Amino acid sequence: MYEISPSIYRKIGDRLIGAIGRKEFFSGSVDLTHGDVECRLICTLIVEHNGVPTEGRCFSPITALIPIWWEFHTIIDGEERLNDFSFRELCEELFD
Repeated sequence: MYEISPSIYRKIGDRLIGAIGRKEFFSGSVDLTHGDVECRLICTLIVEHNGVPTEGRCFSPITALIPIWWEFHTIIDGEERLNDFSFRELCEELFD
């Protein structure tokens, strides 16, 4: 089983936040190549914003992601491998 590192959580999380932008609902995917591993997070989410725009921004920051459905794929040498991805750990990396 492929172990998802904190670095992968941070990088895929950053890409996910970028893809979400100002939306309150997200359905799509984000990809990441980390060394020789291709990663893809496919998800449908409700996005919570704190309601107060931060200085220099015209929209409020994301405070929570509520997963409706998700799957995380890891491909090494063209072959899909099981992994230990946790959406809870992704959110902890993003919001704690």
